[in-house]
Amino acid sequence: MKQRWLKHVLLLSVASLSLWGLEVSSPLVSQPQQLAQAQSTTRKAIKVNPSWLLQGDNAGLIMGIEKGFFASEGLDVTWERGFGSADTLAKVASGQFQFGFGDMYSMIEFNHKNPNDRLIAVAVPYNKAPFSIVTLRKSNIVSPKLLKGKKIGAPAGDAPRRLWRPFAASIGIPANSVEWLTMEPRLRETFLVKGDVDAISGFSTTIIPSLNKLGIPPKDLNVFYYTEHGLNLYGNAIIVKESFLRQNPQVVRGFLRAYIKGQQEMLKDPNTGLESVLKAGGALMDKEVEKFRLRLALQRLFLTPEVPKVGIGGVDLKRLELTIKDVAEDFGVPTPPVNQIFNGSFMPPISQRKLPSSLKPLI
Repeated sequence: MKQRWLKHVLLLSVASLSLWGLEVSSPLVSQPQQLAQAQSTTRKAIKVNPSWLLQGDNAGLIMGIEKGFFASEGLDVTWERGFGSADTLAKVASGQFQFGFGDMYSMIEFNHKNPNDRLIAVAVPYNKAPFSIVTLRKSNIVSPKLLKGKKIGAPAGDAPRRLWRPFAASIGIPANSVEWLTMEPRLRETFLVKGDVDAISGFSTTIIPSLNKLGIPPKDLNVFYYTEHGLNLYGNAIIVKESFLRQNPQVVRGFLRAYIKGQQEMLKDPNTGLESVLKAGGALMDKEVEKFRLRLALQRLFLTPEVPKVGIGGVDLKRLELTIKDVAEDFGVPTPPVNQIFNGSFMPPISQRKLPSSLKPLI
């Protein structure tokens, strides 16, 4: 009876103090609960856009969240699906997202058109661009030059589509010699299989697994990678708004430290990384498709011969400078200096960005 009376008095006291606008911690809430509540309210909320649906190659980001690497940096990181690189750039510039995974070459044109909302890449985890034009082998389009006079399908914001002009110049055909058909992303591969278009453009890590699921294995495809036809482009970069970077340098440093740790964990054991991204993506994710996608990313994008030299997220400045020049010329805009496109000084030192010494195979 006495204990119930004391509990009643304590509750009345807390309520009375609250009425006077005083913050109190209820003795009925455990210390661990109070600590968890305090930590969640003190972390800085960060929204990330992966530029497309959450996919297997985003496993490093998800492992960073799942293992608490971002939380350890005082960041409460959440992600939201994207709708193409162009959309990601616009949303990062508008402040809807603090970080985005997007194409820094499309960013050249964006910055030229939007000088008051300039963006900058702070890390480049995708060491090679997965940009590709894909045809069915039975079409006999065995060379990208044979795309002349053909129909190519892609969503409006597709990065390879936006970079078609420099690619066309590189393979030696007029940029206006093809007809572009705009379609919903989910219909792209279906249009190719039905014969409504002769080719489609997009990330190989999206197109090839999707066609495989539709019954078209890789051996029945012609895949024309931009990187294999004169454009040695980097893949998606981590992009922020310049003003956000100036105002929040420690946030950017913390985000990059946590992301790179997550990427290293994924590379160390991609099987665990795959399970993490499947869990985060929900029941609609297809494990075999995402495994196929992650395997492609590991082989072509993450584990290239350059990465051991520059570290995860790093670049070869000469290579980047040449590709910026090529793209800017074909966009018809002044070539920006490298330091207006990429600033790697917020990443941890290369000693902390090395590939793991032991890499488990994806099985």
